[in-house]
Amino acid sequence: MALRSSAFTILALTSDTEAQVQLKQALKDAAVTVVRDTAAFQREASRHRFDAVVLESRGGLDKMVSLLTSIDPSHTLVITASRTVLKKAIKTLQHLTRHSLRPGLSPQGKTRDDSLQSYLEAKMGDFVRDMKNGAAKNLYPVLIAAVERPLIASVLRETNGNQIQAAELLGLNRNTLRKKILDLHIPLKRSKTHRR
Repeated sequence: MALRSSAFTILALTSDTEAQVQLKQALKDAAVTVVRDTAAFQREASRHRFDAVVLESRGGLDKMVSLLTSIDPSHTLVITASRTVLKKAIKTLQHLTRHSLRPGLSPQGKTRDDSLQSYLEAKMGDFVRDMKNGAAKNLYPVLIAAVERPLIASVLRETNGNQIQAAELLGLNRNTLRKKILDLHIPLKRSKTHRR
């Protein structure tokens, strides 16, 4: 058995060329192996352990069950669907990954650095291009101010307006944070906690 990579591994059985291409595009961060026939599927499934198996259902339930004999369902996600449903699911997945405005989340709900970095690079690229077309100068302070204000406002919301906690989270001195709040005209709203 081959060594497993850190990438999510998927084995897909579908004879639909369009679905094969869409699956690889939609799951570009995963290692996707696509096969067209049951013999190739059984060979791959017996050689490697996959995190997920996607099957285009065909030939009835008995045939599908026989295909899964080399798969350990306690360690592998198994998805079986008709060609039509499989293609719809892949299109939905593509749409979600392509149009998501939020950076990716890890299973623990924390933002992944690589997703946040990719998101910011794309947005800053657009911003820089627009600024260049407008013959702007002093881009660095403009961009830092554009990022700094929403960052501080978000941290203040998260800490319920507590400037000491916000300064600690940001890695700033409390007085520096207070000056930035005033200079950037960030409104301070502290939610009241209800006592019973």
